Amino acid sequence: MGENHIAYFGGEIENPKNNFVVFMKNNKVVDTFYLDKNNRFFHKFDSLTPGLYSFKHDPEYQYVFFDKNDSLMIRLNSNDFDTTLMFCGRGDEKNNFMMELFLKDMDLKNNLFDVYEKSEKIFSKYIDSSNQNITNLYHKRKSFIKWSEEFDQVAKANIQLNYAYKKEVFPIVHEFKTGENIKNSLPKSYYNYRKKIDVNQSNLLYYSPFINYMTSMLNNVVLTNTKGYLDDMSLENNIKKLEIADTLIKNKHVKNLVVNNIANMYLLSDQCSVNNGKFFTLYSKMVSDQKMKVKVMETASNIQKLRNNNVLPEISVLDTNNKKVQLSELITKKTIIYFWTKQSESHSFYSHKKVDELKAKYPDIQFIAININNSQEDWLKEIEIKKYVNSIELRAIDFEELKNKWVINKVYRTLIINKNGTINNAFVSLFDANFESYLQ
Repeated sequence: MGENHIAYFGGEIENPKNNFVVFMKNNKVVDTFYLDKNNRFFHKFDSLTPGLYSFKHDPEYQYVFFDKNDSLMIRLNSNDFDTTLMFCGRGDEKNNFMMELFLKDMDLKNNLFDVYEKSEKIFSKYIDSSNQNITNLYHKRKSFIKWSEEFDQVAKANIQLNYAYKKEVFPIVHEFKTGENIKNSLPKSYYNYRKKIDVNQSNLLYYSPFINYMTSMLNNVVLTNTKGYLDDMSLENNIKKLEIADTLIKNKHVKNLVVNNIANMYLLSDQCSVNNGKFFTLYSKMVSDQKMKVKVMETASNIQKLRNNNVLPEISVLDTNNKKVQLSELITKKTIIYFWTKQSESHSFYSHKKVDELKAKYPDIQFIAININNSQEDWLKEIEIKKYVNSIELRAIDFEELKNKWVINKVYRTLIINKNGTINNAFVSLFDANFESYLQ
C-alpha cells in the first residue's frame, strides 16, 4: 500500500450533539475522531482503501466516497444535518453530488405522500418523470466531474435503487392508505426494473438504498402471491420471505442483513410473539452473524413490554417550557401518541392535519405529538410557524431511549393508550385506512 494511499478527512460541526464523529466501513467502526474546542476534527489515513464509507454524529449519519488520495473536509450544522452538509477539498464534487441526490430523494418522498393514493398510471408517470430528471442530472454531473468507475457504480445504484424501492412500496402503501387492493391488477411491465438489479452486489451491501429495496421487494413478492387482504405480517408470509431470501440471495453478508431486516419488521407486528418458534428457528439457521441475533432478541424482549394492557414505559420528554414531563401524569383519558420531525416535512404536516380532523370527531380523545430529532429551539420555532394547537407538543430528549423502550425507529408509528396509562395498541399508524376502527 505505502505512501500512495494516504487520505485525509476532517471538518467542523456546528451545534454538535456530542464530541465525536464515528467513521465506518460496512457498518463496522474504522475510527473515532474527537472534536477539539472549536468543534473541529482532522485525521490523516496512512492508507485508506478507496470506496464507500459512512460517518456518524449521533443520531444522524451520512455516506462519503473516498477515491485514492482524496482529502475531504465537511461542514455541517447538526440541528439540520442533511441540508447543511457540504464537502470541500479533493474529492468534494462527487460527494456533493451524492448529497444532492439524497436531498432530491427526500423531496420526492415528501411529494409522494399523497401521490401514493392515486392510480398506478398517475403514480408511474410522476415517478418516471422525476427519475428522468435525476438521470439527466447524473449525466450532466458525470461529464463535468469525470469521477472513477467505482464511484459511478454507487451513483448509478443510488438512482436505480431509490426508484425501484418506490415502485415496490406503491401497491402496498396504496392499499394501506385507500383500502383498495391493486396488487394483482398492475400492468405486466410494472416490475421490469427488477431484472436489472443484481441482488448479490457485495459492494453495496451496507448501502441503505440497497437494503430498503431488498426488504420491500421481498415483502411485495410475498404479498402479490397471496390473494387476500394485505397481511404482510402473518407468520406464513414471513416464513415465505425468509425462504425467498434464502433462494434468491447467495452472498452470505447480503443474506444476513436482509434476513435480519425481515425479522425486525416481523417483530414489530402484533402477530409475532417471541414464542413464534417456527419463524425464529428458520431465522437462526439462516443468520450466521451472532451480534445480529443478539440485537434481534433484545428488540423482541423490548417489544414484549409493549404488549396490550401493559403499562407504557416512561421516557424522557420536555414540554414547550423546557420542563421535564411525566407521561403517566399527563394520561388521564384515552390518548393517541404520534411522532414527527422537521426533516420529514410532509409527514409532520399530514399527521397534524389528520389529528385536527380526528380531534373534531373525537373531542374526548387526547393527542400527544412527540418530536424526535430537532433541537429545542428548532422545534419551538416549528410549532409556532405551523400553529400546531390540537396536540400536547412534547420533545424526546434521547432518541436511543425511545428506540429501546418504545422500539421507535421511524416517525410512522402511532400508539393508542388507555385512560389508565396501559397500552391499547402500540403498533398502529394514523394513515391506516382502518385507523378509526381502533378507536371504538
